[in-house]
Amino acid sequence: MHMIDHLGIAVKSLVQARKFYEQLGLEVITEEEVKHEKVKVAMIPVGESRIELLEATSDDSVIAKFLQKRGEGLHHVAIHVPDLSHAVETLKANGARFITDEIKIGAGGHLYVFVHPSSAGGVLVELVQDAPSAV
Repeated sequence: MHMIDHLGIAVKSLVQARKFYEQLGLEVITEEEVKHEKVKVAMIPVGESRIELLEATSDDSVIAKFLQKRGEGLHHVAIHVPDLSHAVETLKANGARFITDEIKIGAGGHLYVFVHPSSAGGVLVELVQDAPSAV
């Protein structure tokens, strides 16, 4: 099923940023580091979707560069797709550009890939598929 999986928000500090959401009665359900992306993430459920707070763990991470250029704020919109490989093939066949061609494993074991903003109306879009089931 397609749906908004999460909204990724770049923040300087997870500790500080999560306070706002906790004051609203929301709760961080997971917090983890994604080493290959050089980022710590905190996931906050909001209805059927989530807010993902992103804090850089290195000055050369994508999030650190985003913060230096734009400051804190909305970084990306993640759309859940049932078949990530099929979605990527379809978009590529229609000329879409991607940040990388590689499908990666991210927070919570989810599979993901980023579509370049030039192919998505100026918005960085992350396509996400559930983590593969352990057999």
